[in-house]
Amino acid sequence: MKNKFYFLIKQSLKKKIDTKWFKVANVILAILLIGILNIDRIVSFFGGDFEEKTTIYVKDSLDLFPSFVASFTESASLLKADNYELKQITEEETLKNDLTAESDYIILELLPDSKEYLKGHIISFEQPNTITEELIRSTLTTLKTNLAIKELALTPEEITALTSSVTLDTTLTNPDAKTTEEKQTASLGLIMILIIPCFFLITLLVQMIGAEINDEKSTRSMEIIISNVSPKIHFLSKIIASNIFVIFQSFLVLGYLVIAMLIRSIINHTSLALASASATNSLTEIIQIFTNQNILNIFLKGLPIILILFLLSFILYAVVSGVLASMTTSIEDFQQLQAPLMIILVLGYYLALMASAFEGSIFIKITAYIPMLSFLIAPTLYMLGQLSLIELLITTSITGAFTWLAFKYGLRIYKVGILNYSSSKLWKKIFKSLREK
Repeated sequence: MKNKFYFLIKQSLKKKIDTKWFKVANVILAILLIGILNIDRIVSFFGGDFEEKTTIYVKDSLDLFPSFVASFTESASLLKADNYELKQITEEETLKNDLTAESDYIILELLPDSKEYLKGHIISFEQPNTITEELIRSTLTTLKTNLAIKELALTPEEITALTSSVTLDTTLTNPDAKTTEEKQTASLGLIMILIIPCFFLITLLVQMIGAEINDEKSTRSMEIIISNVSPKIHFLSKIIASNIFVIFQSFLVLGYLVIAMLIRSIINHTSLALASASATNSLTEIIQIFTNQNILNIFLKGLPIILILFLLSFILYAVVSGVLASMTTSIEDFQQLQAPLMIILVLGYYLALMASAFEGSIFIKITAYIPMLSFLIAPTLYMLGQLSLIELLITTSITGAFTWLAFKYGLRIYKVGILNYSSSKLWKKIFKSLREK
């Protein structure tokens, strides 16, 4: 029986991995991830109007052109926008009359203003692009500030004192308390690194189990399989194989992301060794931030429990989706039944995002103990300091107990459902199977 169990797992994984759709889907996924992380390079490669030089003719009656050039160049370098040429003019009428749809220049007048010290007037055939407008606006703002400082005769110390933000010191008497910045870093880091990937992996897991079980039922191969192995072994093989597959897929995606980062570094004229070092340095910087804020130590303490909670949740979703799939006779029927699972996932995801905004919410804290929601919410609350390590262990234990009960009673439904090809009196048969041992 053990050999049959391993054989079913092997066949299930082979059916998923050794197929054209899996290979094609992963090639497309790799291309998309590489493309998304290098989208700016792709846009630049194909070129376009944004690469053409734009000349800005500045009519200056305030003797501010040298300052304008210096400030504009500095702002443009920050945005890596080097496709501008600045020229000073004394008369704009001829240039204004020559403006057409093909014109690659605009005219800017610097005008004095009694209230705001300075204002600008753009003359262009069409609306300048957003970057050009923003660069001109920020440059004029800098010039206006300089004019105000000069007119008011303020010292550098007075300027700094006037424009700097108010200092707000906080003293925390609780040695384990975390600042607002630390809490936001902890929760957002956990959501980005663990929760979002697991959200998509469970979605994949649910759809995959449903498709495979319905495929076996529609081809009548289920009858041959169940005649050789027990429904329990078949059910377990589906759960284990599907979880192994999503873990394997997650490592593939991680590999694609590493390749994408290395390609980006190479495109930026960096050697492969430096590219690897760059990726490592980025990871080191993240770890350093967590260490400096005393967050990494808290995360590492709870990591074993969090991983167990995630594993139990994956198994729980696999059990529930397997039971739902056994009750249906087609993939279309299963897609309707899986809608509640997707709603539960989305609900947990949004509650995890809202946890930091609604700190101390009793409702969110209660949901952290609800199986199928806890793996999304409990780790976030733990990193925010709203759940202790003991409470995290309790919610993991509750999820473990619920998973065992779901498998125990779900197996009874599974035994009835997998060989049922009719919706007639199906619910009656299901409730009857739950009462039987």
